[in-house]
Amino acid sequence: MPNSYTITELAREFDITARAIRFYEDQGLLSPTREGAGGRNRVYTARDRIRLKLTLRGKRLGLTLSEIKSLVDMYETPKDTSAQMNRFLGVLAQHRETLEQQREDIEMALEEITAHEEECRRLLAGIAGAKAVP
Repeated sequence: MPNSYTITELAREFDITARAIRFYEDQGLLSPTREGAGGRNRVYTARDRIRLKLTLRGKRLGLTLSEIKSLVDMYETPKDTSAQMNRFLGVLAQHRETLEQQREDIEMALEEITAHEEECRRLLAGIAGAKAVP
């Protein structure tokens, strides 16, 4: 595994755009060094690669960027891993609660849609039946 990566290499590896990587950099999640004329070329370290991987994992879980940054930053300081894990568990529990509420809301909305569909079909059958009667 190389010690440095270009933005193109990371974008290809993680199947995201270079623009997304620059956005994560703007949010303070990544901090590449600059090389070349005028510092135009970003050089990402293995640390940046891991932070990007963790960021994308957090996004898949539906965490906000601020939650992701907070969690990723905790792993920079290996002081007390139990505190870090407890914080992560707290974030996951809160996110689980939000997702379960959303699932409940979706189920209710689907039930309402089903009821409306059935009512429309019933009304349409009544209209079709009324037209068929001479």
